[in-house]
Amino acid sequence: MPVPAAPVGQPKKAALAAWIGSALEYYDFFIYGSAAALIFPDVFFDESDPATATLLSLATFGVAYAARPVGALFLGHFGDRLGRKKIMVFTLILMGLSTFLIGCLPTRDQVGTLAPVLLVLCRVLQGISAAGEQASANSMTLEHAPPHRRGFFTSFTLSGTQGGQLLATLVFLPVAALPEDQLLSWGWRVPFWLSVAVAVVGFVIRRRLEETPAFTQQTASEGVVRLPLVILMREHWADVLRVIAGALIASVSTIFTVWALSYATSDSVGMSRSSMLWVGALANLVALAAIPLWATLSDRIGRRPVYLIGAAGSAVAMFGYLWAISTGSYPLTLVLGIVAFGVVYSAANGVWPSFYGEMFTTRVRLSGMAIGTQIGFAVAGFAVTFAAQIAGPDGDGWLAVAVFTAALCVPPVIAVLSARETHQVPTERLGEHRSRATSQPETVSA
Repeated sequence: MPVPAAPVGQPKKAALAAWIGSALEYYDFFIYGSAAALIFPDVFFDESDPATATLLSLATFGVAYAARPVGALFLGHFGDRLGRKKIMVFTLILMGLSTFLIGCLPTRDQVGTLAPVLLVLCRVLQGISAAGEQASANSMTLEHAPPHRRGFFTSFTLSGTQGGQLLATLVFLPVAALPEDQLLSWGWRVPFWLSVAVAVVGFVIRRRLEETPAFTQQTASEGVVRLPLVILMREHWADVLRVIAGALIASVSTIFTVWALSYATSDSVGMSRSSMLWVGALANLVALAAIPLWATLSDRIGRRPVYLIGAAGSAVAMFGYLWAISTGSYPLTLVLGIVAFGVVYSAANGVWPSFYGEMFTTRVRLSGMAIGTQIGFAVAGFAVTFAAQIAGPDGDGWLAVAVFTAALCVPPVIAVLSARETHQVPTERLGEHRSRATSQPETVSA
């Protein structure tokens, strides 16, 4: 049965809610990345051993990614049972609260080893929140979108993520410019405290959004799925594996955002914090325009070729970007950073929300996207920690890190080559190639 058309204006409203909510949520998530690279080694870890302090600080960045698969199991389950809207509101509140608490934490000098323990706990809560954020927002926009423009509308979730990263960078610019004593005492806390405003604005926006026609019809006609995970693993296990492999492309983002920032501002290169933050800001600004353009192209020529450009191109572009940093040339670093992250990586980043979501039926879409992406993202999160080890004791082994990043781009390439093209498949037929014969015993009335 065809899915009823969304009410007039609802696709745009859903895309706007996804964009703003993701921007606000990932503002919280990415300010942690900047702080982990620039501030936390001095505030929460042993300053007498800078290399180990940096390694441990970057490891806390990856902790949230380890928590993501666990959060995906629960939030994906309830998202396919209760609806996309409720999960979108819940994840925003949880992210805002956990981020605000990070800004209130005592330092290592104040409470000793309890400080990093509390930091990790808050980071875990951030990871659980992020596990359901993108999957619920992607499902919401995809199921509201016109069939021939699903790529464009779902891309707003990821352009919102880039907007949040841009906002986080811009907030950190004046903070990073503070005198060292003010920066380490109170300045670093301000971006985290601002998450209260972030949560309030996002809550208001998402509370006004309607549930999707596809989810409403599915629950009315088939009932609520009791155990989405069972159906997902039985009927869509191959697609879940593809999404896991594809999600490793996020390693490009974490290496660019965190490790490269730490490397460029280290003693071996010596670039300033503010100048490197501007590289990230301008690259994200370009990405805001590039992501919907790549997504629109995928609506015309397909998801697979556009995603392939992003995955294979990122493997090559990272060599150029890290080499540019190693030369100490800021203009070269700026240009290649914008090309690598703002343009090339945006091809994969703008297409995966529709590409992954179109692999699954409505009844397990949120679970499939959440579990698949978050397992892959967990590896991507710890890619920063591995990169810090691969770079050697002096932290300047950029070539080894570039090879490592390129290797993590290989599974996404394999995933896209083995996947079906879905950009012209009607919304109600997405994922229906899987057997539905045993679906009725596993549902209950809505």
